[in-house]
Amino acid sequence: MMDSLTTVQILDAGLVDWRKLAQALHARYLTGDFAAGLRFVTAIGEAAEAMNHHPDVTLTYPHVDLKLMSHDVGALTERDLDLAHRISEIAREQGVAAEPHAVAEIELALDTADVAAVGPFWAALLTGSAEALHGADVVDPKGRVPLLWFQDTDAHRTPRQRFHLDVWVPHDIAEQRIAAAVAAGGAVVDNDNAPSFVVLADPEGNRACVCTCLDR
Repeated sequence: MMDSLTTVQILDAGLVDWRKLAQALHARYLTGDFAAGLRFVTAIGEAAEAMNHHPDVTLTYPHVDLKLMSHDVGALTERDLDLAHRISEIAREQGVAAEPHAVAEIELALDTADVAAVGPFWAALLTGSAEALHGADVVDPKGRVPLLWFQDTDAHRTPRQRFHLDVWVPHDIAEQRIAAAVAAGGAVVDNDNAPSFVVLADPEGNRACVCTCLDR
């Protein structure tokens, strides 16, 4: 089993086509049409077989989305960096452009003072099995639903917002995304933990976080 990498190691790896979001490396390649996308995916598959490491691939008409993570470690390792570099080489060979700022990921967050009590319920509801609860996360092994994580909080009786969205974006566009949300009527509620995350609210007070991989 390989060692997991720190965020600094990942950022220093020179992966210009890729961005780290919540847990994995993500990339989008603009293939332009389905046939070009299929050629690109076929070449990626051959490289993945040769390296015995396989990405998650989504092939659509105009682009290909890729996700890399070492599931046996539950984190990013050198094998992910190696395959990411190889996929970038394949893209250059085929004349396929990357659009790293287009990637994003949604997490659901639920404030709770008792993960042991509520966690199995949400795991069973979302995935069909309470066994999908891993620590403070509900992880769907089939990738059907977003990650749900439980944010520790004090027990409370007063009604308040318990669910919020964590919107993971590339670290180099976070300020732009926050500015766009503010210009659209939102407000920054808390930026004490920037650039790791910034809490925003819509005009009615519903909150969400813009998250990046930095300072984690």
